[in-house]
Amino acid sequence: MSLATETAPKIEFIAPMVGLSESTRFELTPLDDEGTFFSMRSMDDPDLRLVLADPMPFYPDYEPVIDGEMAKALDIATDQDGAVLAVVNIGKSLEDSTVNLMAPVVLNPKSHRAAQAVLTGSHLPLNAPLMPRS
Repeated sequence: MSLATETAPKIEFIAPMVGLSESTRFELTPLDDEGTFFSMRSMDDPDLRLVLADPMPFYPDYEPVIDGEMAKALDIATDQDGAVLAVVNIGKSLEDSTVNLMAPVVLNPKSHRAAQAVLTGSHLPLNAPLMPRS
């Protein structure tokens, strides 16, 4: 599902993200017209803000496998029901920035529910280059 057309201004995590045990409610705001980058600001701590990216433009072969229990908790029955976003680690430049492909954010824009899927055993990197070299 494209988040460029579906908006989920307020989302709630069914469980806190790793390292963010105090924050489960966020506002999700697009940062570009293409729906590639998003700002996710905590509604519980206004100083907490993450940047998320749709990993597909950068990693077209990226196919994280989300377990059935998480999909059910988020009310995701088909691929079209959900969206996967990667947390961006902002560097000094786009070339220095990375994305976390091992622990993406899985979101159902219609129910406004989200979860962080930690894909252990997948060999996906925590710090993949945002701009992969061809």
